[in-house]
Amino acid sequence: MWPYYPELLATPVPRYTSYPTAAEFVPLRREPVIDALSQAHGDISLYVHIPFCEQICFYCGCNTARAGKRARLEAYLDALHREIALVGGLLPRSGARVTRIAFGGGSPNAIAPVDFIRLVDALTAHFPLAEPEWSVELDPRTMSADWAAALRGVGVTRASLGVQTLAAHCQQAIGRIQPEPLIARTTGWLREAGVTSLNFDLMYGLPRQTAADLADTLERSIALGADRVALFGYAHVPHIVPRQKAVATEAMPDQRQRFAMAALGHAQLTAAGYVPVGFDHFALAHDPLAQAAMRGRLQRNFQGFTDDQATTLIGLGASSISQFPGLLAQTEKNSGRYRMLLSQGLLPAERGIVRPPAEQARAALIANLLCRGEATLPVGELAEKPAALAPFIERGLAALNGSRLAITPDGLPYARTIAALFDPHRAQSDRRFSSAV
Repeated sequence: MWPYYPELLATPVPRYTSYPTAAEFVPLRREPVIDALSQAHGDISLYVHIPFCEQICFYCGCNTARAGKRARLEAYLDALHREIALVGGLLPRSGARVTRIAFGGGSPNAIAPVDFIRLVDALTAHFPLAEPEWSVELDPRTMSADWAAALRGVGVTRASLGVQTLAAHCQQAIGRIQPEPLIARTTGWLREAGVTSLNFDLMYGLPRQTAADLADTLERSIALGADRVALFGYAHVPHIVPRQKAVATEAMPDQRQRFAMAALGHAQLTAAGYVPVGFDHFALAHDPLAQAAMRGRLQRNFQGFTDDQATTLIGLGASSISQFPGLLAQTEKNSGRYRMLLSQGLLPAERGIVRPPAEQARAALIANLLCRGEATLPVGELAEKPAALAPFIERGLAALNGSRLAITPDGLPYARTIAALFDPHRAQSDRRFSSAV
């Protein structure tokens, strides 16, 4: 379906879940974060990070560790409760309302259901909740009926399962064994618990994976009733993620094969009735994410493409990132130091970057390209970018009409590469990112 131009995909680029990206974060004083929290108003979203999994997958680049020791989990949860109280106390007493709460990881179900309920109770006690929508990421391998009951009790309506692939030989290669009956059982529990928007995270470009493997996984995911599918290209970067050295790399798909897999996924999912959302998400028409895409209200934040309209996202937990209009701030990554700071009553913000109005405007430009496939270029960009855009325009991947730049349907897999043209940090940085496709 898509034309393949390898020279335009040669440079790894960010996923742009923020602009500037986390690669540009610098050491940050706590005062700007405290000021941002004290001035927050309107709709606010919370993200609660649980950096533990019962089993660690070889491929995973997340900040997570094995939840093998109860004492370590209890120490982390104690610090997280302290942070919830501290951050909640900094928000203004009126004018701020929490409308969404997402638990991610790692795997939130690496903790006990009762610990999850205690976190929910703490959030209820310390934050101005306004009948929020609850969502959670889950590992099907460690899902249980007790966890499903806890989700039902809280009123969780959105969930995301780390499925990745249903091909047994690919699961073996990446260290994540989870047969289809296990996924089906988890899906059944979640539906019974009241989850109405269920996402499957899937991957292409895995070792030993063929186009037929991907097509089969997609077919079975559709049959299992996923409301959403996030189809990500596997990024093999063992120099950045040491645990990936355990990944079996024989028969790793090359760039042309990866490109074909991405195209196959797009064609198969849209043929099955899924609405394409950005460049790697898909949702059935009834799902709020598809509705946001069709109505031009799609947004992008650290959780990927979203229908969330809140401009303030507060991250809680080690390595989580908060997003304010004028500031991005990341919590201390090291769980030991995270616990130490909170034991002293200190806000555990560690790195971040201030976003003056010019950077906010550039962030909006990049978000518009990725979320809506078009953006209006300011005069300065129109004067500077024609030469860089020319290879995409000449090949019909983008069109420039006056000041309006649009990514064409053929240009969808090049969206991140086109967006990166408007990121001045990319010309100055040698940081490695994932493959554009």
